[in-house]
Amino acid sequence: MLDPAALYRLEPDVPRLVEPPLVVALSGFVDAGAAVRQAVDHLLATRRHELVATFDVDQLHDYRARRPPMTFTGTTWSSYEPPQLRLLRVLDEDGSSFLLLTGPEPDVQWERFSAAVWQLADRLGAGLTVVLNAAPTAVPHTRPSGVTASASRPELLEGYRTWEVEAQVPGHVTALLHLRGAETGRDVLSVLAHVPHYLAGNDYPDAAAVLLRTISGATGVDLPVGDLLEQAAATRVEVDKQVAESPEAQAVVTALEEQYDASGDAGRGTSAGSAYLPTADELGAEFERFLAGQDPQEGEPGPGR
Repeated sequence: MLDPAALYRLEPDVPRLVEPPLVVALSGFVDAGAAVRQAVDHLLATRRHELVATFDVDQLHDYRARRPPMTFTGTTWSSYEPPQLRLLRVLDEDGSSFLLLTGPEPDVQWERFSAAVWQLADRLGAGLTVVLNAAPTAVPHTRPSGVTASASRPELLEGYRTWEVEAQVPGHVTALLHLRGAETGRDVLSVLAHVPHYLAGNDYPDAAAVLLRTISGATGVDLPVGDLLEQAAATRVEVDKQVAESPEAQAVVTALEEQYDASGDAGRGTSAGSAYLPTADELGAEFERFLAGQDPQEGEPGPGR
């Protein structure tokens, strides 16, 4: 393996921190409802932050697979938005802070990148690491989003629901970070937000809010989510309008509600709905067909678009 330290540049005069939590929020794998992206955008829009380290994206990114946007202004190319993979320090109003690793999931050199992240974590004295993900799940939009969790040791899972299953899934960097961190005795908590599978292609702010609430609960850092909850309420109103127009869609939502409520998860806060696996394929396919056939008003993209 090439030297992991050559993969990043640490900013000068980084303040000495005392076991700051590390939050990993990378794009590129499954981000249903764009929950991880929205959580990061909300953090950076509402909290003061500063650059701690920058990764050499040219060594990690496949530009032909994920082409960054460029702007052409009639006679010339005027701008380029390169991908950025950064480690930031996010500060709370009371002065507490945590580290945020955000940007595109690397396409190559996963082992070297993982080693670089843990090397940085050691240099900065990081404590608990929280990994964010979001997946399409058989839950209704009329119930609160929930999370399931996995961790490097059982004690970190207190208060969370888990999926007691064994399965092979496509590999991704965040899972490798979790695995390598667990192998070296680090505290790693991975949380997966649940997004209604029929809305997985839409922005789903409720799932972003539950990810931020989970970070707050795990780290003690205060992260208000009022703006996201307002957006979530507006999203539900729009989806409710579409559901009301179709008896078939109403039947789908009712069935999911009954399944959700029968599980006993109602009212469990961030753990709500965590017992569900995406087993309602037929219902979801029917609902997706319904949503795909809608014609939203001009300038108002509808759910599922």
